[in-house]
Amino acid sequence: MSNTKVFPLDAVRTDGWFERIGQGIGSFHTLCDILGERFFAFAMITGARITALTVDRRNPDATMVDFTVSAEGDYGPDGDSQRLTLPDFRRRLVAALLVENPVAPPPQRDTDLEGLQLHIGVRNLLLAPLYGYSLRSLQVSGDDSLITATIDGREVEYRLPVFQARMRAHVREELDRATSGNRATIDLAQVAVAEAASLAGEWRRVAQLLGSWPAPLAIFLRTPEGQALAPEATALIAKGLKLLGTAAMKLGDMGRAEEVFRLGVQYAGERPIAADIFIMLGEGFLTNQRPGEAIAPLRRAAALGAPGAQVKPLLARAFLRRSRYVAAFSCVREAMDAGVSQGELADELRQIEKALGPALTALRARIISSRAGARAEP
Repeated sequence: MSNTKVFPLDAVRTDGWFERIGQGIGSFHTLCDILGERFFAFAMITGARITALTVDRRNPDATMVDFTVSAEGDYGPDGDSQRLTLPDFRRRLVAALLVENPVAPPPQRDTDLEGLQLHIGVRNLLLAPLYGYSLRSLQVSGDDSLITATIDGREVEYRLPVFQARMRAHVREELDRATSGNRATIDLAQVAVAEAASLAGEWRRVAQLLGSWPAPLAIFLRTPEGQALAPEATALIAKGLKLLGTAAMKLGDMGRAEEVFRLGVQYAGERPIAADIFIMLGEGFLTNQRPGEAIAPLRRAAALGAPGAQVKPLLARAFLRRSRYVAAFSCVREAMDAGVSQGELADELRQIEKALGPALTALRARIISSRAGARAEP
């Protein structure tokens, strides 16, 4: 094993590259919904720059995509403007990614980052995080290269040709899903599969199963058929959107999560699932340091009958972060009345006591007096 070399992949790992680019594109989520999130990523990887979209809402397959190709693209001369239907554009992207390029020799030095990228394949480095792979190291022994990665918290190992073949298989499967028919993208049976994946913490799997739902569902909601949908179906759709929004939140894409949750509550109407979605939306805002925006959905959840033990502590934290201490204290009291222990709310109580001081003591005295007076009434 003296000729074995191990190269850490920290310097060439591309985790989160697509999401980071998306933060600088105003129409990012719209493009993801129309093209498909991964197909938009494929376009970036292959050098196809989308210049215009002519969207057919009634027949998405008739949507036209105008694009040009960079010097590194695979479709024609640099700057060539082309126009394809959405299905043809997707097929063109996949065809480009399925081309098997010769494998460059492994680098000789740890500092040869370009050699490392070329050996693994730049496209493979970009495709890997789209499917949940976080690359850790490359072990080279003679002519054999072994990739170590983690996926959903599990460590896996692949010989380099096997890893490259897996990336191509993922790309091919993406096209198979997209061409299986628009109706198949709203397969309500997938909700149960996604729920099982969520219980296992497999949030990328949830996003994969339900990620194509928002665009057609947003259109369907505005049709007579969508308005007349049976309550059982709309409740199941709302549950699926709740799972998808939660997955987006867990994966760090709060913008996407917010869009999905807001579509979910439209399908949920006044049903209990709507309260659950509003709680998730409020919790997401809190996690992303947006307490002011968290208050309205959490209040809406409470109005729809969400358990006080679930929603009141969150609402107390939102009020605290907005320095609304009296409102926070009221929520803490209601949470304890609903069964939350004082120990669970100790941090919130300390903050309130520190901020209000003697005023809190006077407030508590008034509350006790009013309760005593109410009990004394005949």
